[in-house]
Amino acid sequence: MTHPTLRTVPYLNADLPIPERVADLLGRMTLEEKIGQMLQLDARDDLDDHVLRRSVGSILHTSPERLLRANELTAQTRLRIPLIVGEDCIHGHSFWPGATIYPTQLGMASSWDASLIERVARATAVEVAATGIHWTFSPVLCIARDLRWGRVNETFGEDPFLIGELASAMVRGYQGKGLDDPTAILASAKHFAGYSETQGGRDASEADISRRKLRSWFLPPFERVAREGCRTFMLGYQSTDGVPITINDWLLSDVLRGEWGYTGTLITDWDNVGRMVWEQHVQPDIAHAAAAAVKAGNDMVMNTPTFFEGALDAVAQGLLDENSFDAAVERILTLKFELGLFENPRLPVEAVEQLVGTAAHAELNLEVARRSLVLLENDGTLPLAPAAPGGPLAPATVKRVAVVGPLADDAQEQLGDWAGGSGQAGWLDGQPREMITTVLDGLREIAPWEVVHARGADILTLEPDPRGVTWPDGQPRPPVVSPCAPDADQIAAAVAAAESADAVIAVVGDALGLYGEGRSTATLELIGGQIALLDALIETGKPVIVVLLASKPLVLPASVSRAAAVLWVANPGMQGGRAIAELLTGVTEPTGRLPISFARHAGQQPTYYNQIRGQHGDRYADLTQSPAWAFGEGLSYTTVAYSDLVVEEATLAASDTVVAQVTVTNTGERPTIETVQVYVRDAITSVSWADKELKTYRQVALAPGESARVRLDLPVADCTIVDAAGNRVVEPGEFDLLVGPSSRDEVLLRTGFVVA
Repeated sequence: MTHPTLRTVPYLNADLPIPERVADLLGRMTLEEKIGQMLQLDARDDLDDHVLRRSVGSILHTSPERLLRANELTAQTRLRIPLIVGEDCIHGHSFWPGATIYPTQLGMASSWDASLIERVARATAVEVAATGIHWTFSPVLCIARDLRWGRVNETFGEDPFLIGELASAMVRGYQGKGLDDPTAILASAKHFAGYSETQGGRDASEADISRRKLRSWFLPPFERVAREGCRTFMLGYQSTDGVPITINDWLLSDVLRGEWGYTGTLITDWDNVGRMVWEQHVQPDIAHAAAAAVKAGNDMVMNTPTFFEGALDAVAQGLLDENSFDAAVERILTLKFELGLFENPRLPVEAVEQLVGTAAHAELNLEVARRSLVLLENDGTLPLAPAAPGGPLAPATVKRVAVVGPLADDAQEQLGDWAGGSGQAGWLDGQPREMITTVLDGLREIAPWEVVHARGADILTLEPDPRGVTWPDGQPRPPVVSPCAPDADQIAAAVAAAESADAVIAVVGDALGLYGEGRSTATLELIGGQIALLDALIETGKPVIVVLLASKPLVLPASVSRAAAVLWVANPGMQGGRAIAELLTGVTEPTGRLPISFARHAGQQPTYYNQIRGQHGDRYADLTQSPAWAFGEGLSYTTVAYSDLVVEEATLAASDTVVAQVTVTNTGERPTIETVQVYVRDAITSVSWADKELKTYRQVALAPGESARVRLDLPVADCTIVDAAGNRVVEPGEFDLLVGPSSRDEVLLRTGFVVA
């Protein structure tokens, strides 16, 4: 086999413009090579077959050793087209030993701090790029609608505006100053679009969404990152209005590439093309499925190996022309040239150990973990303070603390999904224990008191699915969860520890198997022995601080109403235990705010705050509709008062900006960062609409006793609805401007303005 030599052919000449290089290379490719470029296959399978026979354009889920092997195989191919290597680097470099694992996306969203999240994405990109990976399948722009859905932890919560703010920041961090930057990686906005609007919380189920509803809530965050330069989009598994997203011409052609002018690269999710045949049953065979996917504008097909044969067969049957693949291949090759892979395939760098898991990244990890913690309840017990030697115990002073619960010292569970031990990669069982600080570790390291520990309960065991260990496409089936029964001896030991202590920190929540892709739950309650444990601990009469280490909002038992405090920490990453210990002991302040509402019962679903107006009543016959904790809520160790909300001009044109001022005062004795939230209510709309929507927010640092006059700027053009025709418009009339510390009406100041 003869290989082109540098500069003997145009596509290998780095001095030529990229479009010329793409055109030259495309003209040299066979049909088989073009189809192969559209394939992204699992590196854990037969790499020789992937590269040498199918000429794949990309691989994913690759161990360090197999990444090097894939590059060696690429050098043996006729045109030596480099591979793009992708991976699910969701909240850090998920499957690289020793990489920095941050809080989950939902945890990071509790910071409401776009600049902080951009820094996390930038640090992640540095680690990912150093290991020879070019593409992360992140961020997730799905809107959390049903808490039973297993992928809530991957989202930024329930609000489209907040999602757009944080996702845009993450894209900027990943892609850096441009793809020619060796530390830049491709971002992928997913899952386009409406994937999270599930039936019964079930993952990848039919998303019954009208086009108007898509335009109202689900599309705006995607439109924002598309226009801001996110280079790739990943398509959801589901169908909408009966049409799988993979072949949804309206979404892909009319909206994404048409209205928005998107020129980036589209990739299917795992086996979307094959699933149209074996699961959704909307295509008779792989040839027809491949033809439909190509015609709809898909560029890269993730892990449908038979797409190669199916596409060839589609050409043979006349379902596709031989040039049908050119547009997709052009986009893929353009990415490879822009990344500079022909000159440098960006394999793992020699100094990779000096760039992955660094002390600086650990410090950033701690910073974002601190900002992600949300204090939901506190009767004054927190922060815990040490007792003066020989002095009496005040309510918030302690000499001994009992740390109990199945998650108090579980390092891998603290990291959550997509984190090494979560099962998606076969070469990594978990991240190094010495890099992870659990809650127990953190308190033992910094607490100025005696710490005793008891596990108290187990959560679950996992059993193989009786229908088989894999789906028809070879992907593993999730195991079946079997809750653990309460253990009397474990509970007795925990109660004894509690009775010997001045305060109890109970770390409970969910565990792998209860969340993730394909792992939705029918209920939201704590499972295993955890409810019995909490009930017993609270019965001791000791102050119990409940630390909810959970992938998503869960329903806590009635006994928790008598707890001293409740702290939700999501899956807080490697430094989470340290951050939690600092908050409990008052070293740091709780500043996190909920990006998502907590239900009181699974039967309340959905509980998101921005629901459509108009129903019979405002409660169930047997339960309030009010959430347990609402979007935007979170306590501080101080108190903050809002006053004197005014707008500078009360009558405005659609081209104007609402300018408002509000006074925010720290009325307590500790500093804080206050998240000033701005909601808008359109009084009368031509079609039904949300009662209120978050439109902007400001974060203000306040010293004890300090007041700040906060200016709020809101373009009237953002005060839109989507009308009956599907157009996003500002309708003239009266509006309420609502400003305060959360989405609850009773804490919001109100003033009005009119759009003329």
